[in-house]
Amino acid sequence: MREINPKETTRAYAFEMWMQAPNPMVTFFKTLNVSRLVKISRRKGLKFNMLMCYCIGRAASAVKEFYMLPVGGKLMQFDSIAVNTIVANSAGEVSSCDIPFSEDLAKFNSDYLRLTKQVAESCTDFDLSGQSMVIGTSALAQYEIDGAVGMYSGIFNNPFMIWGKYKRGLFKTTLTVSFQFHHTQMDGAHAAKFLDLLQREIDGLKG
Repeated sequence: MREINPKETTRAYAFEMWMQAPNPMVTFFKTLNVSRLVKISRRKGLKFNMLMCYCIGRAASAVKEFYMLPVGGKLMQFDSIAVNTIVANSAGEVSSCDIPFSEDLAKFNSDYLRLTKQVAESCTDFDLSGQSMVIGTSALAQYEIDGAVGMYSGIFNNPFMIWGKYKRGLFKTTLTVSFQFHHTQMDGAHAAKFLDLLQREIDGLKG
């Protein structure tokens, strides 16, 4: 990552307005149709959570604001994106694992399986925050929740997504997600575009 001058970016006004705000985080909720992900997961023997993370990475990579992030009061520019997942480790606790995003689903899946296994066994976080703009995720897959709002710590400004158990309907399977983002990084329109792109990526996933 490298520092950039906010005044030379499209985030100049947002940086001035929101960088020092007591709580600059915004949360959106959206119900996604994940029928295709469930179908591909079963047919191909791929983890549903991995497919969600892959689609999140694809959607985010198409929105330029995801490559910028306020860090330590400065605006930083990144060349790559990673998607974080929370892993149940061998000590009965949880650890954090950043998966570098790749357009190649096979490579992303391979990295996901390798890194989550490494983190689960070692109980040691795998952190790419200094190298890539990391999108946090937390999947509470065994619980039915209607939404969640993340806590703003004042330390981590990364965008963050939370979801629970998907819900089966007569004609489709849905999943409600929450998406929290720092207003300096993006505006509501950018976040809404990302969520729309996420649905398109899910619908268009080949498998």
